[in-house]
Formats: sequence, structure tokens, C-alpha cells
Amino acid sequence: MLRSVSEVINYTLAAEDGEIGRCKDFLFDEEYWTVRYMVADTGKWLPGKKVLISPFSLKDPEWATRYFPIDLTREQIEKSPSLDEDAPVSRLYEQKHFDYYGWPYYWAGGYAWGTGPYPYYIPAPAASPPVLDEEVRQRQENIEPEESHLRSVSEIKGYHIQAEDGEIGHVEDFIVEDDVWTIRYMVVDTRNWLPGRKVLVSPGWVESFSWADNKVSVGLTTEAIKTGPEYDPSEPINREYETRLYDFYGRPKYWE
Repeated sequence: MLRSVSEVINYTLAAEDGEIGRCKDFLFDEEYWTVRYMVADTGKWLPGKKVLISPFSLKDPEWATRYFPIDLTREQIEKSPSLDEDAPVSRLYEQKHFDYYGWPYYWAGGYAWGTGPYPYYIPAPAASPPVLDEEVRQRQENIEPEESHLRSVSEIKGYHIQAEDGEIGHVEDFIVEDDVWTIRYMVVDTRNWLPGRKVLVSPGWVESFSWADNKVSVGLTTEAIKTGPEYDPSEPINREYETRLYDFYGRPKYWE
């Protein structure tokens, strides 16, 4: 099901033996546009430490009560590899993090989640690092250990949308498919050009980011965006709407 990322922010996070805080942010990768971590605000419990929760350990949220269960204990989270709150998440840190929990590396295997297209629950932590076949191990050796490839959802919100012939709005939200944790759309607010009108832009239509200028360039014209199917946040996104959206822009559908 497609969900707004903003909807989940501030959900209460519950480990197996008690609450740990609230959902603060999400980190996604630039290649697959898939959420790799939920960032937890743990308040005074673990001050100064960035607490990352992988979708591997996220259970189904309770939407009515804004409650998000986690398949970990408080002790497991507390003893996980330490990372300063303001530090970037390097690939070297991710290796330590995943080895601690005994999860397969999502960046090795050719799919969005490594050896498959979906995350799945794995009891954690394991006593030893995951066993990798030789092909996966060789892929790992080619990764720069300090490479940072993750982006914050909160960071990208507010970025300007640069169409082929001018600016047309800014990023207001993200829509994620909650079983695979892949971002399917950016919600674009066009209030400065079209008051009150919101549209969806697929990550597949993004051509580049300008981190210095806080801009996202898309391969669409301002006229196409202005006349495209409008997005109503109060209505669920169904396949009928998605089909109209992709057909209007003449782009291949991600589900086919």
C-alpha cells in the first residue's frame, strides 16, 4: 500500500520490551529510492547517538494508534554500533551495523534488498556476521568503505523542482510503498504557480539533484506538470489514479 512518509513521522516506536522513542526521519538511497533506515528520536534514553532501525526489523504499524512495533529489544538497540547523532552514515558503518544484527547486506545481490526485492524479518542480533557466497563477497570488496549514499527525507523536503523550462514548485512529501519501503513518488506543492495544487512526480523522472542549490531537476515541462493529474492528499492512491498519471506523462509503469 502507498503511504505518506509525513504520516509516519512522530509515530511511537515500540521495541519488544518497551518504547524507545518516536520516528524522526527516514534515510533512503539514491540508486533504488528505497528507505534503508528509520531514524529514531530516543530523547534522553540514548542522548547524542543516532539510532537507525532497518525495515528488516520493522513490523506492521498500527495506523489507528500511531504505533510502530519493532522486532528488537531495547538492549539490542542500545548495544548496536555507535554513531554520533550528526554523523553521516558511511558504508563502513553500515557493514558493522548489519553484521551486528546478522542481516544480509541490501547493497549486494542485484535487487533492492540484496538477494530479493522485499525486506523480511530476521531475528537479531546474530552471534556472527552473515555468511556470504563468494560472488557477493567480491562485490563487497569493490565498495568504498567511507562512501555515503544515503539521503534524508527531511533534508529533501523543501527542495525546488526544476522542470525543463523553469521552476514549478517544491518537494512537500514522499509516498512510499510500505511492503518494499520504496519511494514511489515525491509530492510537489505548486503553490507559487498554482495555489493549492499538488502533483506527484516519480523518482524515475528525476534527472539530477543539485545539493548546493537545493534543487531537483525532472524531465518534464512546466506545462505538463500544470495540466497533469492533481494529487489529493485526503484520497488514497489507487492503481487507477497511477495508471492515469503514467499514461498522461507517457512513461512506463513501475509495476509492469
